[in-house]
Amino acid sequence: MPIHQLAGCVVTCVMLAAICAESTADVYELRTYTTNPGKLDALNARFRDHTVKLFKKHGIESVGYWVPADGELSKNTLIYVIKHQSRDAAAASWQAFREDPAWQKVAQESQQDGRILAKRPESVYMEATDYSPKWQNGDADADDVFELRIYKAAEGKLGKLDARFRDHTIGLFLKHGIKSVAYWHPTDEPDSQDTLIYIIKHDSRDAAKKSWAAFIADPAWKKAAQESGVGRLAEPPAATYMKATDYSAIR
Repeated sequence: MPIHQLAGCVVTCVMLAAICAESTADVYELRTYTTNPGKLDALNARFRDHTVKLFKKHGIESVGYWVPADGELSKNTLIYVIKHQSRDAAAASWQAFREDPAWQKVAQESQQDGRILAKRPESVYMEATDYSPKWQNGDADADDVFELRIYKAAEGKLGKLDARFRDHTIGLFLKHGIKSVAYWHPTDEPDSQDTLIYIIKHDSRDAAKKSWAAFIADPAWKKAAQESGVGRLAEPPAATYMKATDYSAIR
């Protein structure tokens, strides 16, 4: 085979390998459910007793389930993260789940006293960053609180934001008692270009307040923030304090 043809084959194989790797890479899904008034307990019961098991049956890995800790959201919202082997696997799993007679029976019986969800679930597909840790459950008690945070970087600054987290922020979080659970980027545009989604854990709400105050006042953080080139975020960070459900894998 002539060298130029061989080179072309090599390039083609590399491209195909990259496409194959991308199509089979793990993908996470952040889902938010809003219930009708008084239906959050029924939704949690359905997940606890049925949905999580059916997810597993159809190849969907449950990562964590949380209920917001404050205000109206604490009465009507479930936030959870699941994991798929790929986007294609996600589509196949969701189809199999919806068509499963066991799920259809559960869904029908659980809503005999009225619809549980007030609107369609919100879904964000995500990929883990290269600095996202491997979370392991430790000692947990009733005071523990998780925090979901969403950052929108200024145009072209997401890479610098990642570098700041990778090289500085996570270490400083740990220094000040903030445990990193996971860090993700959305996979779909336009959010894939500017958004960082992450979950951290605090020993309590009081501990969270003290940790954030110490973190913000730390000279090492001020130096890292100033030198990072991130600048101001495009939007103020969105933060939601959450409590893990009793059936959550992450506790």
